[in-house]
Amino acid sequence: MNWARARTAGGREITGVIDGAMLHPRASLGASETAGEPLPLDSLTLLPPCVPGKFIGLWNNFHAAATRNGWTPPAHPLWFLKPASALAGPGATVTIPPAAGRTLFEGELGIVIGKTCHNADATEAEAAILGFTCVNDITSLDILNADPSFPQWTRAKGFDGFGVVGPVIATGLDWQDLTVRVLVGGRERQSYPASDMILPPAEIVRLLSQDMTLEPGDVIACGTSIGARPIKAGDVVEVVIDGIGSLGVTMA
Repeated sequence: MNWARARTAGGREITGVIDGAMLHPRASLGASETAGEPLPLDSLTLLPPCVPGKFIGLWNNFHAAATRNGWTPPAHPLWFLKPASALAGPGATVTIPPAAGRTLFEGELGIVIGKTCHNADATEAEAAILGFTCVNDITSLDILNADPSFPQWTRAKGFDGFGVVGPVIATGLDWQDLTVRVLVGGRERQSYPASDMILPPAEIVRLLSQDMTLEPGDVIACGTSIGARPIKAGDVVEVVIDGIGSLGVTMA
């Protein structure tokens, strides 16, 4: 099942389930209650598939990147937050501010929370995952490392549009079968298996729920691996995960 969020030509925003070429409105994300007649997808503009109260990103969560960089694998997620204003969806134009300097794409698998959880055990954490989505965790590398006394994670990753999510939330996937790919101008620039994660999705949710209450619609970007590269104005950047889809934006 693929969940999506879209805007009609009249400006109404709808959350629902995609079936064929139609979006079937639901009362809320994850709900079984219908909320209107199905609408043709080609009459809608896709938005980020959820509006997260918390947009959480992870650092150092892939064995290959940790090995290459000499990092110690973490026992607990190393996390940061992106502001709500960083959220962007499929087809968006994302502007690189002059202050951002050298800016990278980071293709990632995203977890979307479907049930409130706090201090969850392993079973509860697994059940709290609604599904998975594509994420482009765009990052200003120059800002991140500009001040040696304080790595600026939030500022570097928090510009408007620097948190791209979509195109859908896919349920029923085995995350270990997924490959995260990034294309820039149609050329593959990043490709790595999700199965190389240090902390798997349910364990990420379990541990993060010890730090904060996770709520429906929250997004957790699982971190990236080897291959993140600089991007510039004019680049079309697509995060592609088979089973979820292609999440493309144009940099400006």
